[in-house]
Amino acid sequence: MMTGLFISELERTFKRKKTAAVLAVYAGLLAFIWFFFQRGGISFFDADHDVKIDSLNSAPLLLRDLSFAITFIVIPMFVADSFNGEYTSGALRMVLIRPHHRVKLFFVKWAVQCLLVFIILCITWVVGTCLGRMVMPHVNETTFLGGHTLGTLGAFLYSLKFYGICFCIFIAVISIGSILSVLMPNSILSYVATIGALIGSVYVSDKLSFFFSVTDSVFHELSRPNSEFLVNLLFPILLISLIINLFVWKKKEWVG
Repeated sequence: MMTGLFISELERTFKRKKTAAVLAVYAGLLAFIWFFFQRGGISFFDADHDVKIDSLNSAPLLLRDLSFAITFIVIPMFVADSFNGEYTSGALRMVLIRPHHRVKLFFVKWAVQCLLVFIILCITWVVGTCLGRMVMPHVNETTFLGGHTLGTLGAFLYSLKFYGICFCIFIAVISIGSILSVLMPNSILSYVATIGALIGSVYVSDKLSFFFSVTDSVFHELSRPNSEFLVNLLFPILLISLIINLFVWKKKEWVG
């Protein structure tokens, strides 16, 4: 039953024109950013720290230039289309006519959104890593923010950790966006509300600035020894947002 729901959700997701359009835009941005990577040879850990791009640091730096698009374009549009667009268009009513448990359906939709972002990150990491090795200046070690000098294996593991933490943040963005998408009356307002919540988080607390500047925050967290960012902040936010999601999802009158 769960597998059938998951496959059905995947099929509906990839049949949407918006999904194809957003993926095409992201692919174009990926090619555009990489072109300037080669031409310029310089990127940034944050606004105050520039760095030369080399064969070992290209993957994290490539994501830095693309993370804004993922946070403010890709995820909000995917989530609004999945959680709100299907409701307002009536497509979700057809799904809920069948005896599916609401909690299962929510987690299927949420998991598909996470999978989409995971695929996007994997493609970005592969492009950044492979083209970095082939095109950018070859080095045996590189230095990341905080003065951490790493060799080939260390830089590879750093890159994986960097992408992994970014993925966890993006999951939190998906979860927050899904709450707002369920509450808003249409997809446009869902998208705007998600963007507003991400920007507004900066004014709520400096600790939430990672929602606005994902990769800059991750570079800083990885520069600190024994950082407990995931345990003390990100995972609790993710857990609370999922609990709220389940409550709102179960109370919402989807088929009324």
